[in-house]
Amino acid sequence: MAAPGQSPPGAAVFADLSPAELRAVRDFLLSRPELGLVPERTGPLAANRLFLVEMLAPKKRLALRFLDQDGPPPQRQARAVVYFAGQAQPNVTEYVVGPLPRPSYYRPRHFKGRRPVPFAARPVTGLEYELLHQKLEEATAPLSRLLRDTTGYWYHNCSTRCLVYTDVAPRGLAPGERRSWVMLQRLVEGYFLHPVGVELLLDHRSLDPRRWAVQQVWFQGRYFPSVEALAQSYAAGSLQAEHLPEPDAHELYSSYVPRGRFGTDTPTDVHGAKVCEPQGRRYRVQGNQVEYGGWALAFRLRSSSGLQLFDLRFDGARVAYELSVQEALAFYGGSTPSAMQTKFLDAGWAMGTLAHELAPGVDCPESATFIDAVHLYDAAGPVRFRRALCIFELPTGVPLRRHFNSDFQGSFRFYGGLEGTALVLRTTATVYNYDYIWDVLLYPNGVLEAKVHATGYIHATFYTPEGLSYGSRVQRHVLGNMHTHLVHYKVDLDVAGTANNFETLELQLENISLPWSPGERLVQPRLQRRPRRTERQAAFPLRQPLPRYLLFTSSGRRNRWGHQRSYRIQPSSHAGPVLPRGWKEEKGIAWGRYHLAVTRHHENEGRSSSIYTQHDPWDPLVNFETFIRDDESIENQDLVAWVTVGFLHIPHSEDVPNTATPGNAVGFFLRPFNFFDEDPSMASRSPIIVRPLDPDATRLQVQRWTPASPGPCVAPEPFHYNGTYREE
Repeated sequence: MAAPGQSPPGAAVFADLSPAELRAVRDFLLSRPELGLVPERTGPLAANRLFLVEMLAPKKRLALRFLDQDGPPPQRQARAVVYFAGQAQPNVTEYVVGPLPRPSYYRPRHFKGRRPVPFAARPVTGLEYELLHQKLEEATAPLSRLLRDTTGYWYHNCSTRCLVYTDVAPRGLAPGERRSWVMLQRLVEGYFLHPVGVELLLDHRSLDPRRWAVQQVWFQGRYFPSVEALAQSYAAGSLQAEHLPEPDAHELYSSYVPRGRFGTDTPTDVHGAKVCEPQGRRYRVQGNQVEYGGWALAFRLRSSSGLQLFDLRFDGARVAYELSVQEALAFYGGSTPSAMQTKFLDAGWAMGTLAHELAPGVDCPESATFIDAVHLYDAAGPVRFRRALCIFELPTGVPLRRHFNSDFQGSFRFYGGLEGTALVLRTTATVYNYDYIWDVLLYPNGVLEAKVHATGYIHATFYTPEGLSYGSRVQRHVLGNMHTHLVHYKVDLDVAGTANNFETLELQLENISLPWSPGERLVQPRLQRRPRRTERQAAFPLRQPLPRYLLFTSSGRRNRWGHQRSYRIQPSSHAGPVLPRGWKEEKGIAWGRYHLAVTRHHENEGRSSSIYTQHDPWDPLVNFETFIRDDESIENQDLVAWVTVGFLHIPHSEDVPNTATPGNAVGFFLRPFNFFDEDPSMASRSPIIVRPLDPDATRLQVQRWTPASPGPCVAPEPFHYNGTYREE
């Protein structure tokens, strides 16, 4: 990841691999004759290829020894994923490669339980997609007449009026399968909203594409055993088929081109409100470290799953060792096979590599700091993604705190207020149709907020009357399918040290006699503390309400007032279960059983999902339930919180062309709870205090520590955008 300046030593141990380091790992592995790797991304599938290289985070104990005890820096290492497809028993093997920047060793990297990676569970490569395209061209040739007649577009030998396909996952119904349902769509702007009513089940398990075959076809509500059977039925005139109208080139419903007018005549053809920094930036970025007010942390954009923060401190005290995105799912329902089968697990599509260029003034303010990311994922070498992450200070539009102190006689004693601001770290992930906007907000009072907005195109299928049980009709031939989003976060809390406890705090109503009025009674709330001593006691199922206060407390550190220093997790979510417990694919999302689960830190429990779960959720390599199955003690231990947030989305006509962000955001807060002696934002020099100097308030004392006027706001630099991501 390219960022301004060089990373300080404490942050550098968590930095993503540089282009030079990525090339060094690639060249080292290619040079090992025993691996038999080929550098080319073309050619037969049956060849050994390097698929992924990314930074392997250091073990926590080694990192803390360096950060806190003046120990040596941890050895810098890479995680490398290799597809061994050019041998009798194909497999996927992960390696630890080091030391960087000049690697000299590689050794296998094992999952918990030392299970091998099933070859059918591997993510799909660009080469496999190209071969799928070629197979579909061949397979749909018998359907050319039907497609031309009913859609005006075709797949086989098309030039300008082409169909495109969207594939769904998981690819089959059991481990070892690789059968994908693909849905054909018109290739126009926003093609996700243009299904044509043709879906094909293609078996592509073999490494020899000549053995791939279409096993079933669905056409506008009917199933056929082959494309030939469908073509013959159409040619014989025995098939009733909807003929789709020509897309309106002037008012294409899936396009962003404006149409219609607001009912008020207020202007929208001029710029709206903007974020500016009138006296310059109030934050600092050095390499992969960011500092803002009391906050300091290291960040990276992990290729496999996205944003990952390390060593989060406030005023030098560590609050959390790690905060990271683990997984995002979208599970659908519908009446077409593609809708029925769609259970997306987005780590399987490498969310970090799907962070494309952020647009100044839209995705982030023009004044933001933009940072590139560099990945080596299914590519011959490092690929730079320009402006994949941005950092900016945001006026929240609401005071962080304020008070008007009335004298109750028409005037006031004083007014005090502190403007609301937060530092935002933002990236996105465009997983086919959906765009996720990932934010972490740092507030001056020691509060952190992690949240995700969902936008982009809905996953839509061809409308049939049966489909109304699974969503809404949003265009004449388009159904928006209902689905649930769940997102999983890891929060490795170190609240004033690694020895922490977890407890819940609720209110309990008590009925007491009034001490000052004999015979009278009073009902009032009373604190109810419940220490959670084991992992099972700290696992809260989605089907049950969460306790309202979820506290992680220091075992030995107290604030000035005698309270254990604590941080609180406060979810903002209306997540619900997506499948019955233990049902087939549900085993791959065992983390989705819980609003929150608290476990002891273990190095072999570093991630709750993997890039392989998407294609083998039935027997997943990472089963989160094993993290809590042994029900370890969590008293005075290094604790990890696993947080699930989400929402149900029933698409509606207002989701065309895109789902909008308002109302479609979930996340959680980390809030100090007796961690400090007072509100730490008292250190800010941004408040304003107003005091009247006479009873009529004709003379005022205005006390402030910032310039009286913010001055000019926005620089006149024109909008610019590139959007490319290319090999270095």
